[in-house]
Amino acid sequence: MLPSPHSTRTFGDGAALATALAAAVRTSIESGLAAAGRATIAVSGGRTPAAFLRALFAQELPWQDVQVTLADDRCVPHGHERSNVRLLEAARSGLPGAAAPLIALTDPGSGAPLLDAAVPHRLDALVLGMGTDGHTASLFPDGDALDAALAPDAPRLVTMRAPGAPEPRITLSLPVLLSAKSVFLHIEGAAKHVALRAALGTGPVPAMPVRALLHQETRPITLFTAPPPGISP
Repeated sequence: MLPSPHSTRTFGDGAALATALAAAVRTSIESGLAAAGRATIAVSGGRTPAAFLRALFAQELPWQDVQVTLADDRCVPHGHERSNVRLLEAARSGLPGAAAPLIALTDPGSGAPLLDAAVPHRLDALVLGMGTDGHTASLFPDGDALDAALAPDAPRLVTMRAPGAPEPRITLSLPVLLSAKSVFLHIEGAAKHVALRAALGTGPVPAMPVRALLHQETRPITLFTAPPPGISP
């Protein structure tokens, strides 16, 4: 259970979680559209969010007015099996959300980082995951640019190399993550729940960078989780 001002929503399985998280992000999108006529969301890669992404992009929305970007990506061509763009495009293929403009963080052909990508200064919704090492986005323990990415005056995008990341990465910096109007943390699996408990404990932020989100009180985080039997959030 996340401490106040954060909150936790627990589901019996991943399918129920995916449906509920998609509905929550839809609410954020609709709020952005009502306020400004357009909305921008950032989502994460990896295996965990695939069902959520399909549920989200199946929603009937004016997707042409919704910009989609990534919290981070590997600096590989978009056709590479480890590209988050590839995962995103596969998840929304044939669905209404395929009409949403994509703000990619890497060059499609070379995978070079695009540090001037047009990521807005404020996101309507952000969906993050967490690794068992406590990284989120590409804010990795021992990352070569971790201090720069965590700084209050960090640029919007930062390149990152880390022992736990086989490829170089590009990531939204902490100030951009915390600029989102709604921030959701999506965690499933026993190993990640063990890591979450460690991150909620005391310790240095660089050792488990997700602490930079969990231990701040400026931007409420909503945890969406489907814990395995015997493990409570």
